[in-house]
Amino acid sequence: MYLPPQFDSQDPALAHALMRAHPFASLISNDDEGLPFVTHLPLHLQADGGAGQPVLLLGHCARANPHWRYLQQRPRAVVTFMGPQAYLSPKVYPDLTRVPTWNYLAVHATVQARLLEDAEAKDALLKQLIADHEPAYAEQWHGLDADWRQGMLRGIVAFELSIESVQCKLKLNQHRPESHAAMHQAYSSADSEGARGLAIWMQRLGLVPQEDV
Repeated sequence: MYLPPQFDSQDPALAHALMRAHPFASLISNDDEGLPFVTHLPLHLQADGGAGQPVLLLGHCARANPHWRYLQQRPRAVVTFMGPQAYLSPKVYPDLTRVPTWNYLAVHATVQARLLEDAEAKDALLKQLIADHEPAYAEQWHGLDADWRQGMLRGIVAFELSIESVQCKLKLNQHRPESHAAMHQAYSSADSEGARGLAIWMQRLGLVPQEDV
């Protein structure tokens, strides 16, 4: 993606935080005609494997979705995560010679895919996703009829995506410090969840003086 240096974060911890807070991702591969094929899906970030271990994204798609075949044939793919985003009015500047813009946080990861066909591996992957989003459901899932659960598992294709590289774009007007106080105030008081999320990230990145937080 287009990544001006003032918005280019090199801190893996910030990228991982965004991916965990906004796990509904876009998985992008080439189809058999060479066009991008996109599946929108939740992914679990597994980043605690220790030194030298790859950071993994775990997910699955319906077996009827051809995307898993594209991953099988062409394992290299891209995953994108979109964090908070919101419009920015030029009113935040002290002068009038400004234009509107849009601020946002995004992560793009280049990955290598590996399919997981074993039922135990699929079940372990589902446990991770359940733990992320509704831990209490785990008891219900494993209390269901075993044959029914196996049928559900056969209906999906699970995969792990080993991250090769990450781009993390934090576009928060870092190069326009004269706008930060008014920008933070506008975002903090906005009705938009995305705007309020950006206000929190301004604090996290130290763009707002402590007395204004």
